[in-house]
Amino acid sequence: MKLAYSFIIPVYNRPQEVRELLQSFLDIDFNEPFEIVLIEDGSTETSETIVQDFANKLSISYFYKENSGPGDSRNYGMRKAQGNYFIVLDSDCLVPPHYLNTVHAYLKMNYVDCFGGADAAHESFTPLQKAINYTMTSFLTTGGIRGSEKSVNKFEPRSFNMGISKQAFESTKGFAKIHPGEDPDLSQRIEKAGFTTSFIPNAFVYHKRRISWNKFYIQVKKFGAVRPILNSWHPNSAKITYWFPFFFVLFTVTSSVFAMLFHWMMILPLLVYIVLIAIDATLRNKSVVIGTLAVFAVFIQFFGYGMAFFKSSIYIGLLKKDPEKQFPHLFFK
Repeated sequence: MKLAYSFIIPVYNRPQEVRELLQSFLDIDFNEPFEIVLIEDGSTETSETIVQDFANKLSISYFYKENSGPGDSRNYGMRKAQGNYFIVLDSDCLVPPHYLNTVHAYLKMNYVDCFGGADAAHESFTPLQKAINYTMTSFLTTGGIRGSEKSVNKFEPRSFNMGISKQAFESTKGFAKIHPGEDPDLSQRIEKAGFTTSFIPNAFVYHKRRISWNKFYIQVKKFGAVRPILNSWHPNSAKITYWFPFFFVLFTVTSSVFAMLFHWMMILPLLVYIVLIAIDATLRNKSVVIGTLAVFAVFIQFFGYGMAFFKSSIYIGLLKKDPEKQFPHLFFK
């Protein structure tokens, strides 16, 4: 089967990100044609003029639609695409030159109908972006569940870097209206439909992520709130590891209280973990500043995700509340 690739990119009020992303496509090292389908999801700051700047350099289709969320916008783009294999990216990504060659070589040798890749921090990213990237990808913080150097069993591809065959898209009808969480939900439905998913080593993208502490906190809270909903939809996907951020919250609070009430040594294990994070992040990024910021990012990530996960688990898992009524901000109409 000849693979024809269509990059599917929803965007909402991020024209400068689109410029940087399209600029990175100019350096793609791939001998066959590919297309870019950019879907403007009801933006008030559109990317239309930026797309026009690249129209003579790249094969781009640009569509503007009313706001309905990233999942529905990706579905819209896949219906409009001309290729038979869709690669979904977030607008805040940069594509390295080798990306498409890496994906193509893997699929030719080990074809799968859905794949995911890792994300990395580009050298041009700010210290905050690099620190957040560390906390989201490090083995010491997430166990590397978002992608590492080798394939992950039952890997759930994420929509910042996710490939879907046209056949898998048509069979599953694509992404649901939930957000975030639409990507692991689709990954589970793709697997249930009999298709195979895989992690492709070295098929990474540079992912800027959130650019402020507040935005990062809001994002991880949503991640935590949505996971019990996904577990209720796909019980086989539930893992004890999803509770680890909440356990970290309990560990931090109890260690601090016991240290104040009994002996300062009670907080030593927490301090050891903090030092490990600081050292590892510093060495990986060659920056003490990033190492320090990574410590703050870890606490924001674990407390934001952990408490939201616990609250959602009570409402969804224990009280059996309707997810859409209990957490309407996680669903698009």
